[in-house]
Amino acid sequence: MDTNKTILEGSAPATPNLPTPIAEQTYIENILRANVGRLGTFYFTYTGSNDWRDRAYKGVIEQVGRDHFVVGDPKNQKHYLFQFIYFDWAEFDETINF
Repeated sequence: MDTNKTILEGSAPATPNLPTPIAEQTYIENILRANVGRLGTFYFTYTGSNDWRDRAYKGVIEQVGRDHFVVGDPKNQKHYLFQFIYFDWAEFDETINF
């Protein structure tokens, strides 16, 4: 008996799991990345804090990472770095790409 044999006779060979192309994934980070440069309102909930419980920020998406994104406020020229862990949802006044 061949101990290096991985497929039993009569069984189909295993199909490798290929990653889904980014264009087909709808993760929040990919949707935000497809909308860099757009103005939106971003809502957050900071659990465990009564002073910062629920917050909304308005600004333009500048950069998007795996666990964070950067929004620039055109009114006051401030830039905010947000973690996805606190992110609830976003609103846009125009159609978004996804």
